[in-house]
Amino acid sequence: MRAATSILVLRHGESEWNVQQRWQGRADIALTAAGERQARDAAARLGTFAVIASSHLQRAAGTASIIAEHQGTGPVLVDERLQEVHVGPWEGLTRDEIERGYPGFLAAWRKPEGFESDAEVVERATSALRELAARAADAPALAIGHSGVIRTMRVALGAAYPRLPNLGGSWFHVADDGSI
Repeated sequence: MRAATSILVLRHGESEWNVQQRWQGRADIALTAAGERQARDAAARLGTFAVIASSHLQRAAGTASIIAEHQGTGPVLVDERLQEVHVGPWEGLTRDEIERGYPGFLAAWRKPEGFESDAEVVERATSALRELAARAADAPALAIGHSGVIRTMRVALGAAYPRLPNLGGSWFHVADDGSI
């Protein structure tokens, strides 16, 4: 019987739309030069990982590639299940634009039609983390993903819903029975 596998799931480095304060969702937005620096800085501070995985979106994949190159770990495993929450019609909008088009939705935690449900996010992310844990055995693994996914998983597990800075994240532990 092996011990639980620990997976550090981090948000990607700063993207062009982070700077503009736009909801990205599944839009494939590039890292800024600052985001690339953030990834290099994180790589220098992080421990080593048996496996590094990433969302396929370039802001996450770019972050993961920088970290993997620094650590000499690779190749990065690309997993679409780690992609950001689909935010439907809010993709590309700022908070002010959302408030004008959907008054009161944000304050009431309401989501528009077409927004991916929390249950769907948890199902796909849990599946991805279980597979990553199986690849890593009981060694630590790293996954580069997105704030919405990390925060949704935290809430599903009874933890706080903090705002995550770029390269902020959480540890998740996958037990032998697949529970997280």
